Amino acid sequence: MNKLLLGVIAMAIIVVASNILVQYPIGQWLTWGAFSYPFAFLVSELVNRFHGASAARRVVYAGFAIGLVCSVIGTQIIGEFGPLVTLRIAIGSGLAFLTGQLVDVALFDKLRRTAWWRAPFLSSMLGSSIDTMLFFTLAFSSAFIWLEPGNDVSWAAAHVPLLGFGPEVPLWVSLGLADFCVKFAVDLIALMPFRVAIAKYANKIA
Repeated sequence: MNKLLLGVIAMAIIVVASNILVQYPIGQWLTWGAFSYPFAFLVSELVNRFHGASAARRVVYAGFAIGLVCSVIGTQIIGEFGPLVTLRIAIGSGLAFLTGQLVDVALFDKLRRTAWWRAPFLSSMLGSSIDTMLFFTLAFSSAFIWLEPGNDVSWAAAHVPLLGFGPEVPLWVSLGLADFCVKFAVDLIALMPFRVAIAKYANKIA
């Protein structure tokens, strides 16, 4: 278990930081949490590379548990428009994290013997796509209003130009697309520390 402790700590830091930073917007479409959260994929992928898929899943489960605690705390903090974390956000966040991360772990494991960049890039892209679609759909789509009828998310359904200049779509679609674009950029950037980490690990065991 000691070999996983660093991964669990890193995942905990990212999850807690992202839950805090999501409260601080950047412009119209993003929050600071969008920039910290994608590094959770880097953590699980490094654990997967060094210790295997089973170890990576344990780190993911630890991150999920920590995220649940953050959500419970958030429901008790009342902001300007009510609790910082609503039931729909809690459900969307938890399911998106768990599903996206577990898909990432599974695909990474299947691709681990291919070119060094293929497993982290493709698995994080698929995981990020699933994470984004699940979270924004469950948290804000009018199709899931039955999850929390008392939570008014009509603001998210308002039709606006996509990212301010495209065809008109519900606001939450623009928020999700902007979030995914950041995930894509961070996943590309994260290939550099991933490469450095596996190179150092290879030198260590050589």
